[in-house]
Amino acid sequence: MQLNNYELKKVLKVVLLFFAFLIGFFSLWYTNNLVEKLELQEREKIATWADATRILATSDLDGDVNFLLKIIEANKTIPVILTDDKGNVNGSKNLDSTGYNGDNYVAHSLSQMKEQNDPMEIEYAEGQKIMIYYGNSILLIQLRVFPYFQLGVIALFLAISYFAFSYSRTSEQNKVWAGMSKETAHQLGTPISSLMGWVEYIKESNANVSPDVIREMEHDMERLGLITDRFSKIGSEPSLTNYALLDVLEESVSYINSRTSDKVNIVIVGQEKFEDVQVAVNKPLFAWVVENLCKNAVDAMEGRGDIKFEMAGIGNEWIQFDVTDNGKGIPPSKHKTIFKPGYTTKKRGWGLGLSLVKRIVENYHRGKIYVKSSELGKGTSFRIELKQV
Repeated sequence: MQLNNYELKKVLKVVLLFFAFLIGFFSLWYTNNLVEKLELQEREKIATWADATRILATSDLDGDVNFLLKIIEANKTIPVILTDDKGNVNGSKNLDSTGYNGDNYVAHSLSQMKEQNDPMEIEYAEGQKIMIYYGNSILLIQLRVFPYFQLGVIALFLAISYFAFSYSRTSEQNKVWAGMSKETAHQLGTPISSLMGWVEYIKESNANVSPDVIREMEHDMERLGLITDRFSKIGSEPSLTNYALLDVLEESVSYINSRTSDKVNIVIVGQEKFEDVQVAVNKPLFAWVVENLCKNAVDAMEGRGDIKFEMAGIGNEWIQFDVTDNGKGIPPSKHKTIFKPGYTTKKRGWGLGLSLVKRIVENYHRGKIYVKSSELGKGTSFRIELKQV
């Protein structure tokens, strides 16, 4: 089975996420192994340090103790606290109280060491013991934190790269949209002007042509002019005018109904709810939205069914209305994908209709459009949100 562009992108994203997970997992696993080895080495160092301390404590000091003192002095990284068997602190080494605001830093450090590592016990006289508590070195703590910091930096880099790439791609798409639209409008201009001239010639030459035919030709010419006007507005900031929403919808619905099969019924439900609702729209562009939604609904219903426009809510600033059909429905996984350029389930077509709809509603009218609900085999409901004036 051949994958389309969006399915291929999803597969690539899954593969990249899988490899990212493997890299993160390997990094954490490898670092944890290093941490465990370093912990073992530090415990062995403390054990040696404890032996040296015990020998010094029980020695008569007649022998050479320089080596033992060197062992004790060699520990410059591992924090250590010595207590008697009753918990009284006898000494400490390598404690750093920087940043601590408590009254007794040694007691605070001792409680932390008890949680971090098991103490070592030294018996230096009959019935007398020294307890050696030790904490993790700065190097060990940094090594534990490093992989998470590393993963955070990688995640931040990937996020910045993703947004930069998305912005660049969106900007490029916008240029392609604008260029293609303006070129289309330009290309349509010449044949439209020529057709207008021929219509006038037929009218003035008293040719044996029915007035109804000429009237329909003029209607089609007006339609071509409207299409050209729509394409010319893509890529530029359109002017918005206040209209009654009901008038805009009725005009578009009337046009579509006149050019659609009798097996398709397009209605505005509860027209009284639309009355007095004013919105700022560019009429040619917004009519394009309505037409594209209806055409997609007709295709989804395979030329038979109902399309309903129904008010969903009116607020102080926003109004919401739904466009609902009883077609084949949209799978939940495709609710956002359908608005992307190039996505289509048809054998013919470029998959630009719903992408254009979203661009007109959200970019040019600062509104919102999304799939409110959809059920396979029962139909789909699109919700449009516009600012009320």
